[in-house]
Amino acid sequence: MDDSINNDVGFTPININNNAKHAKKFELIDVITANNDDLEQEKINIEYILLNAKEEELKSIIESDYAIDIAIALEDFDDETLLSFYKKIGSEYMAQILEQMNEDSQQKFISFLDINEIISIFKYMSNDDIADIIGEMPVNRRKTILKTLKSKDSIDVANLLLYANDTAGGIMTTEYIALSGKLNIDKALKKIKEIGPKTEIIDTIFVLGEKKQLIGTADIRDILIEKDDVLLEDIMYDNIVTVMPNMDQEEVSHIVSKYDLTAVPVVNRKGNLLGIITVDDIIDVMFDEQTEDILKMGGASAEENINSSIKESVKFRVPWLIVNLCTAFLASFTLSLFEDTISQVVALSAIMTIIANMGGNAGNQTMAIVLRSITLGEINLRDDWKKVVKPIIVGIIDGAIIGTIAGIIIVFRYRNIYLGIIVILAMIINNIVAGFFGFFVPLILKFIHVDPALASSIFLTTATDVLGFFAFLSLAKIFLPLLI
Repeated sequence: MDDSINNDVGFTPININNNAKHAKKFELIDVITANNDDLEQEKINIEYILLNAKEEELKSIIESDYAIDIAIALEDFDDETLLSFYKKIGSEYMAQILEQMNEDSQQKFISFLDINEIISIFKYMSNDDIADIIGEMPVNRRKTILKTLKSKDSIDVANLLLYANDTAGGIMTTEYIALSGKLNIDKALKKIKEIGPKTEIIDTIFVLGEKKQLIGTADIRDILIEKDDVLLEDIMYDNIVTVMPNMDQEEVSHIVSKYDLTAVPVVNRKGNLLGIITVDDIIDVMFDEQTEDILKMGGASAEENINSSIKESVKFRVPWLIVNLCTAFLASFTLSLFEDTISQVVALSAIMTIIANMGGNAGNQTMAIVLRSITLGEINLRDDWKKVVKPIIVGIIDGAIIGTIAGIIIVFRYRNIYLGIIVILAMIINNIVAGFFGFFVPLILKFIHVDPALASSIFLTTATDVLGFFAFLSLAKIFLPLLI
């Protein structure tokens, strides 16, 4: 950047020096964390550098492993500025940034380009990333791009598009090294040198049999230290973990975590290698799945974000709010059965909400443990239903402790020991309900193929509210002569 630029324009000067081979690399992260007291000024600094740095300086920034930071900064660029930036850095470097952009930004940028420009960028991207981008395009444009891609790439991308985005096939890559087990080390190394630059990983070599089926894996370290005449099949690991292309990505992440894998092969029923899933994709899957579960537990859709339109937000939220409304009427109906009791002892109306809320909280604790166990594949309804005994016993103990504390407070507040006894009993009963439903609701929903993270809290809250109100007010009705 020209040193003549000064502070008259309101920017913090940044010195970029690329001349010396071993000079300290410019770090975009320094710019992103600069001026934390003024976030707007911080954004201006980043945009100014990206727009005013020379071409070679920009390329140096991207090569310094900060493509993700640039991708985030580009989200705030207007259309004209974004295109201007692309023209400056070219297709190869834009490909690195495009891979890091979020889905909306990717589609926005691609929509500005003609087919030749898109193909030019795709030449530098892996087929799985290309498939992710093409999969979100309009059908006509998708077909045009597939026809324009190189024959082999087009076939690979088309095959990846056959699988849903949230399956093993949808997240796998076709860029790996697979060699015949009959190759000796000398020939294998020559093949690795030839294919390696085009693949996503090089540390694991997949070994194929005579019918192209996957028969094992070989570690690059083992290959490097073996003699030239040793065959790959003699040094490979034949105890391999594989997944089918239609397996849910969440199940794949469990397998990768369980066996501590850096890459997992995807095979068809004949054992032929279709692709591999790398650990960086699994990390993305874990993040997405956890985010999705958190949103669903709050009754929100994983498809909604802060930038969703009002129409989309309403569409995603209203159905479950209607379900909540129906369950609220059920709780209200329960209360209406005891109107006479409540009217005679007004204190009941203040206390019953405590019972319901504590039951709901206790149920959520149990439900959270069960949901986590379901996610990790540690529990299912068919084999583990007897484990409900533990949350019920815990509910009795917790209910007795919390109920006693609440009961003592109620006795001092309303000067009626029987009201305190009712609170203790009702708290125990509702905690038993909470443990029972907190355990079974997510398991039953999973068993009938309904997402337990999405619907469990609604049914659990209904159970603890309705049964909590019913237990408390029924006890109050029984003790009514002693409460008046």
